[in-house]
Amino acid sequence: MSNSIILSANYLPPVSYFHAIAQNDGNVILDKYEHFPKQTYRNRAKIATANGILDLIVPIQHGRKERIAMKDVKITYDHEWQRLHWLSLQTAYRSSPYFEFYEDDFRPFYEEKHEFLFDFNVAQLELILKCLKLKRTIDFTETYEKSYESGDFRSLIHPKKGSVLQNPKPYYQIFEERHGFLPDLSVIDLIFNQGPQSKNYL
Repeated sequence: MSNSIILSANYLPPVSYFHAIAQNDGNVILDKYEHFPKQTYRNRAKIATANGILDLIVPIQHGRKERIAMKDVKITYDHEWQRLHWLSLQTAYRSSPYFEFYEDDFRPFYEEKHEFLFDFNVAQLELILKCLKLKRTIDFTETYEKSYESGDFRSLIHPKKGSVLQNPKPYYQIFEERHGFLPDLSVIDLIFNQGPQSKNYL
């Protein structure tokens, strides 16, 4: 696993997630067996809107078991979160330089229903790596390991921790005049605003 990077499967992950991938040229290894932790990027993403940062949260089924492996977490469709997320993305980024260029790639995630959060996140990751022109092989853990000797970013990329992307350079954001530059949002903020240049930012 030399130069490989161990990550959680996150929903529309932050820019720092892909910065970590870009800085490691090995495989991306996703943890299937970690216990699902609440209030993390596993099922939430941050985007910039006219009113500031908005959290998009994918609702999950809550069973009796408190500790459930990430691969077994199911998405719930009790309310129309897909429609609301897609509407939020359109409202936030419709006027960004590259939204229309990538729109048809991302729309299916808000029309088709995935049963498991892990599969949903992996499918998005594959698309985003393609958009960023980051050629990486995605592998999966076979058991849960509490720690690895190197390349373990599972707990480092967290909404309540400092970003692993140190001193991020500002890039153009639609609402920058209103809110200033907002660092380490979901990578789709970078992609919709920077398009094919996004990889150079990482």
